[in-house]
Amino acid sequence: MAVLDLLGRRWTLRILWELRNEPAATFRELQTRCGGVSSSVLNQRLHELREAGILSARDPAGYELTKLGRGLLYALAPLDDWATRWEQSLTAEDPSSQTPST
Repeated sequence: MAVLDLLGRRWTLRILWELRNEPAATFRELQTRCGGVSSSVLNQRLHELREAGILSARDPAGYELTKLGRGLLYALAPLDDWATRWEQSLTAEDPSSQTPST
């Protein structure tokens, strides 16, 4: 499976994002953090990420990023920086989002 195919699947990036700062998270914790993800989809994504070597499962601690997974987040950091700048540029261009000056 190509990594871009895996990353493009619904909820995959959100799962990685939710594990970025935490040492580990259980299935239920991840499901809560991810909001609307169904248990079957979350289970499938966790399986795929484990199979790809991006996550590991440690009972009872839960799921955590592997060294490879942390490297993936490091590689995605420039995209996160770009997305932040993009969002700021949209806000700056949208007059309705700016408060009037007094």
